[in-house]
Amino acid sequence: MNEPLPLMRKDLEFIPLQHEGQQLVLIRDQLGLVEEGKAISPPLYQIMVLLDGTRTMRDLQMVLMRQKGGVLVGTDEVKALLDHLDDSCLLDSERFRVARNRIVAEFASKKVRPCSHCGQSYPKDVSELEGRLNEILTSQPPIPKPEGKIRALVAPHIDFAAGHRVYSRAYQTLSYTAPSRVVVLGVGHSLAGELFSLTDKDFETPMGVIRNEQTLINELREVGGDIISESDFPHRSEHSIEFQAIFLQHLLKGKGFTIIPILCGSIQSCFPDCGRDAYLEKATPFLNKLRETLMEAEGETLLVAGVDFSHIGPKFGHERPAQYLEGQSEAHDKNLMEYLCKLDADRFWEESRNVNDQFNVCGFSALACMLEILPPCKGEVLGYQLWHEEATRSAVSFAAILFTS
Repeated sequence: MNEPLPLMRKDLEFIPLQHEGQQLVLIRDQLGLVEEGKAISPPLYQIMVLLDGTRTMRDLQMVLMRQKGGVLVGTDEVKALLDHLDDSCLLDSERFRVARNRIVAEFASKKVRPCSHCGQSYPKDVSELEGRLNEILTSQPPIPKPEGKIRALVAPHIDFAAGHRVYSRAYQTLSYTAPSRVVVLGVGHSLAGELFSLTDKDFETPMGVIRNEQTLINELREVGGDIISESDFPHRSEHSIEFQAIFLQHLLKGKGFTIIPILCGSIQSCFPDCGRDAYLEKATPFLNKLRETLMEAEGETLLVAGVDFSHIGPKFGHERPAQYLEGQSEAHDKNLMEYLCKLDADRFWEESRNVNDQFNVCGFSALACMLEILPPCKGEVLGYQLWHEEATRSAVSFAAILFTS
């Protein structure tokens, strides 16, 4: 009765939403062990939150009794509930660990990273996909040819339908450049405790395979040392690089470019005080190697950061709906973009510290990396948008920014 109960999985995402007037909690599982679209009631979620390793069977009994208005709850009922959660792969149990290890081993054995969002976030059929991308690219007036050499690009990684106007503004610029190599900085949403995750795998899309520059990846891994994740598993289901790869392959068709895919982990999880000095102390050798890569005379290297900015509302941990926060979050975003365009890394970091990252700018780590490795250049904001998700009363912002020298 007093033995600690099993833990709830820590890698799940829980999203409060309203569906047909009913309050639910949607479960999102990057591993795919929990069925797609599974939602639970708030009372069940409250029970799951208690599974933190400190609660006992008696604690769960008392909570269930309160939920049922004082009706007695036996241990058999609690055990049945725990068995149901385990069967649904919601607990950090032996069943879950065996399933996860199988998935990790299967991904590790592959030489090519399969597209994980094709057929869901975008069409799997090549002609349909190319048609959709052309619709996005032509949804905004053409961007005039930039002055100077194109060095880098900030683009969204939100769903194509939500971000199509800003994607258009970002990727229209590729008609004015022909890089032989693209360094893509993505957001490692499932990466915690390490600053970066690299992969040797080529990237597959419905349009074919983009070659990974493995020699450079090996050099980056060597200079990065312990700031690099030992496993490339965070790349398996991550969309922030995949969405950029789709546009790059479509627009650079036949140009034989290579990709350097780098996921950037949460800086806050590695450096709680969010200090640039601590970041540079650990990451400088890795950053220097990336900067050298961008400056190489042979060929042409483009830097792309696939990021979103503020995430506000109940879906992202705020008590109030997004509409009450968007004025503050937009001001924060615009300050960050101003310092990005000016390559002012100190003020970029200071801006995030000033608000204690309360607006959940998921792209901060990738943008911080970008600021340290860009050659002398200037940025220009091409587009910015805040997209509202009515079901969760939440919102996400994103931008297109071009850097030229």
